Amino acid sequence: MFKEVGLKRLNPATERRKWPRLAIAIPVFVRSRDERGKELLEFATALNISAGGALVAVRRSLPLAAQVLLEIPSAPLAAATSLPRAARNLRARTLWVTHADGYHLVGLKFSHPLVSQPAARRSRQRKVASIL
Repeated sequence: MFKEVGLKRLNPATERRKWPRLAIAIPVFVRSRDERGKELLEFATALNISAGGALVAVRRSLPLAAQVLLEIPSAPLAAATSLPRAARNLRARTLWVTHADGYHLVGLKFSHPLVSQPAARRSRQRKVASIL
């Protein structure tokens, strides 16, 4: 569907990402606003995703730092099911845009990570035992 685009890969020793990326194509709706404030809605594809962000292929270019809402379509489930709750609407902002043949690759950072900080970067707090 999409041509392979030559993206610069960082040396693993200089990798700055906090979370690993899953290379999985997920259909998403991208909601944003143009420069005049008009609401835009586009059906797009998330090409990879992590707890902190996603790479999305869109037809319309998005400006840097634009606020975006990713909506992941899913089949409706009964409210009484015992399935775990999953995020379907993700707020993000654009970090970078690469223009390609007929589409744009947009790097997004989620407003709130999908998980807490990775264990290696988390500071642990210990409970102080009481003498009583």
